[in-house]
Amino acid sequence: KAAPVVKLGRTKAPYCLAEYVWIDADGVTRSKTRVVHNKKSVTLKDLSSWNFDGSSTGQAPGDDSEVIIKPVRVFPDPFRGAPHVLVLTECVDPKGMPIPTNTRRLANSYFLKAPKEEPWFGIEQEYTLFKDGHPLGWPKASARSFGGPTTQLGFPGAQGPYYCSAGADTSFGREVVEEHMIKCLEAGINVSGTNGEVMPGQWEYQVGPCVGIEAGDHLWMARYILDRVCEIHGVSASLKPKPIPGDWNGAGCHTNYSTKKMRELRNGYKKAILPAIDRLASKHAEHIAAYGEGNDERLTGKHETASIDKFSYGVADRGASVRIPNQTASAGKGYLEDRRPASNMDPYVVTGLIFKTCTLEATKKS
Repeated sequence: KAAPVVKLGRTKAPYCLAEYVWIDADGVTRSKTRVVHNKKSVTLKDLSSWNFDGSSTGQAPGDDSEVIIKPVRVFPDPFRGAPHVLVLTECVDPKGMPIPTNTRRLANSYFLKAPKEEPWFGIEQEYTLFKDGHPLGWPKASARSFGGPTTQLGFPGAQGPYYCSAGADTSFGREVVEEHMIKCLEAGINVSGTNGEVMPGQWEYQVGPCVGIEAGDHLWMARYILDRVCEIHGVSASLKPKPIPGDWNGAGCHTNYSTKKMRELRNGYKKAILPAIDRLASKHAEHIAAYGEGNDERLTGKHETASIDKFSYGVADRGASVRIPNQTASAGKGYLEDRRPASNMDPYVVTGLIFKTCTLEATKKS
């Protein structure tokens, strides 16, 4: 078990540690520490841009490897404690233009076009905890099988008792989940809950409601904090949409969406939500292409998913592409849930595209 990060006290010479976090070419967070001297605290305006070796993260060639990281949001550091901070950054070139892996800039440009729509997102991040090549709670096997030593040989009991369970024989990794939730809350991330999922070793946390670009910012930092907590506990969190093949649930990142009209307009269900769903249906292929790699292994029409090839929606239907909550249908207003995004989706891409399809394109036509 790795040693926990020691919370640092203040010294006579004031300083703050700023952990600069960015997203690499594979959609994984990276970070490095900057010491900010002679500061008792820092805000976003106190933090200058920095750089890293992009040739080591798949984001630049070796002969021109410098990638600039520009701070965009600051969170309290739950590992080191006050006054230290986590700094979410976006990757740009020396001219300040977004590099190809920077998906935040485009998403934010969509949200800035219609801020009065007040887009809210609630994102349900599923993930699977692994240790020594197998999910937590799964039988260990050291014998080599065809396909290599990381092929899962043993299986736990069938799905059913693990979802939202309690007990040493059904719930695996709760200490990681609890610590992650507390650390996110200490960092000011808008986490609204957690629960055990259908497959053993699989969990979920929810981020939101968040407005516009805040949703992607909070989810990315929550992912970073999860990796840091897993590091302490000697496990890893997989965002693979189908971590175990066969009759086991995959992992998604269901994205709940609403605008002010959907939430507040009288009969917003028929006037705003259903038309938005029609637009999602018309752009099904475009959205599927942007909703995460390996999603075809998950969206099979089984295990609480819709088929990847056909768009569908329904009230309280977890086998549909888009679910309409019972409360929304009965109240005549509320939100929709897009159940297609995979667990490894880029929240900037997904939230930006949903807003563009459901709202911006409707505004253009009206």
